[in-house]
Amino acid sequence: MAIATTTSPAHHEEHKDLRVWGLLTFLVSESLMFGGFFATYLFFRGSTEVWPPEGTEVELLVPTINTIILVSSSFVIHFGDTAIKKNDIKGMRTWYILTAIMGAIFLAGQVYEYMTLGYGLTTNVFANCFYIMTGFHGLHVFVGLLLILGVLWRSRRPGHYSATKHTGIEMAEIYWHFVDIIWIILFTLLYILTLF
Repeated sequence: MAIATTTSPAHHEEHKDLRVWGLLTFLVSESLMFGGFFATYLFFRGSTEVWPPEGTEVELLVPTINTIILVSSSFVIHFGDTAIKKNDIKGMRTWYILTAIMGAIFLAGQVYEYMTLGYGLTTNVFANCFYIMTGFHGLHVFVGLLLILGVLWRSRRPGHYSATKHTGIEMAEIYWHFVDIIWIILFTLLYILTLF
């Protein structure tokens, strides 16, 4: 018994690149998680007579310096994106290295703050909220650093990034801006509003 076979030419279809949309969808879900943290924090703040409770005051010097560094790094990483759109791979690398250094300094400042606060995760509800929110944000900064280092590693290959091929660079930048926006909200809630 003969089996009939049909051959068809290879079928290739161009698909839209949806990586950026995938990242944006992920960041929306992360925003909802942070939103839950913010809502919980505000609920406890509103229902507690003294906030933060005695013995869990926050200091402003290191977090303010950290905030300046992290917000400035958003501009620095954007210069890297601008450079690659001009086919300036060396410029992109320079700006991304500076961003990575600034991110590492931010994390070091956060570790220093944890070591000098004088209270821990289980001291009271304020301390619990403080460590969970800043720790979760710190994890996101660390992931952002890994993305930036991944971009730098891939940029070693000639032609991997160019003025017309730079999605990975844009995605790292978008993620980094997200991390900065979340920090601005955290800094306002945990540091600035505790003064009032």
